[in-house]
Amino acid sequence: MTTAATTTTLPAAAALLLLLLSAAAQLCSACPPAASQTAENNPRLQRAYVALQALRRRVTDDPKNLTGGWCGPDVCRYFGVYCAAAPDDPCAATVAGIDLNHGDLAATLPDELGLLTDLAVLHLNSNRFSGALPDTLPKLSLLHELDVSNNRLAGGFPDHILCLPNVKYVDLRFNNFCGEVPPAIFDKKIDALFLNDNHFDFELPANLGNSPASVIVLANIKLRGCIPSSVGRMAATLNELVVLNSGVRSCIPPEIGHLGELTVLDVSNNQLQGTLPESMAWMRSLEQLDVARNELAGHIPEGICALPRLRNFTYSYNYFCGEPERCLRLRRVDDRQNCIAGRPDQRPADQCLAFLHRPPVHCDAHGCFAPPGHY
Repeated sequence: MTTAATTTTLPAAAALLLLLLSAAAQLCSACPPAASQTAENNPRLQRAYVALQALRRRVTDDPKNLTGGWCGPDVCRYFGVYCAAAPDDPCAATVAGIDLNHGDLAATLPDELGLLTDLAVLHLNSNRFSGALPDTLPKLSLLHELDVSNNRLAGGFPDHILCLPNVKYVDLRFNNFCGEVPPAIFDKKIDALFLNDNHFDFELPANLGNSPASVIVLANIKLRGCIPSSVGRMAATLNELVVLNSGVRSCIPPEIGHLGELTVLDVSNNQLQGTLPESMAWMRSLEQLDVARNELAGHIPEGICALPRLRNFTYSYNYFCGEPERCLRLRRVDDRQNCIAGRPDQRPADQCLAFLHRPPVHCDAHGCFAPPGHY
C-alpha cells in the first residue's frame, strides 16, 4: 500500500522538477540544430561573418593557409573558430572562441573584431600581427582570455583592457608595446598577467599588492621605483612572481615573507641591495628562488635554506659573505662569484674589499633606499 501511494501521489517538489524538465525538453526541441545555424539565419553569426572576413582581408601572409577555408556563411566551420550556445540564448549558436596560436599569420587587427560580442577566448600568440589592438576591444564584454603574445604589436599599453569586465588572463609578452603601464591594471581581478619582453617603462605602483593574480611576470622591461611593501598583501593568491632583468633598484621589503603561497620568485639581474630579509623563512611553499646578479650582501638567512619545498636557490654574482651549511645540501644551489670564504669560484678579494668600503645601504619601511638619518 505504501509503495502504491508513493508511485501515484508525487511530492510537490518532485512534480515541479518534472514540470521544469518537461519545459526544458520542449524548449530544446524548439531550438534549431546548431549545425544548421549559419550567418544566413543567425544574426550573431552574421556579425561574426563580417568580423572574420574583415580579419581575413587584413592578412598579408598565411604560410599555413589557416584562413584559406574562411569562405561562406558557415563560420562555425572556419579553422580556429569555435562556436557554442550564446550565454543569453541557449537556442542561438555564437562564436565563443578564436584560437590561431602558432599560425605565423602576418596581419593587422580590424575594428570589426568588436562585433564578436560573445567572444570569451582570443588566442593569437606566435604570429606576426602588427599595429595596435583595435579600439573596439571594450565591446568584447565577455572576454575571459586575451593572448596576443609573441607578435609585433606596438604602441602604448592597450588601455582598453581596463574596460574588459570579465578578463582574467592577459598575455602581452614579446611585443613592442611601450611607455607607462597604468596602475589600475593591478586593481583588476586578473589571475595571470604577462607584460614581459616589451618596451614598457614605468614605476612599480604602490597598489601592486592589490592584484589578486596568481602569476605576474614583469621581466625584461624597464621598471623604476621600489618593490612596494604592498606586495605582502598578495599572500593568499600569488604563486609566481618574476621581475628579472628589469632594472629594479631597491631593497627587498620584509613584507615579501608574507607570500606563503609563492612557489617561484625570480628577481635576478637587477640592482637590488641590502640583505635578504629574515622573513623569507616564512615562505613555506617556495620551490625556486633566484636573486642572482644583484648587489645583495651579508649572510644568507638559514631559515631560507630550511624551507621544506625549496629545491633551487641561485644567489650567484652578489656580495654575500656567508652561507649556512644546509644551503649546500639543496638539490641545486649556485653561490658562485660572491665573497664567501672557503668556497670555490668567488670574487677576487679586492672586489670584496672595495664593496665593503662602500657607504652602507639603509632601507626605509617601503623597501626603498633611505637617505642618511631617514631610516
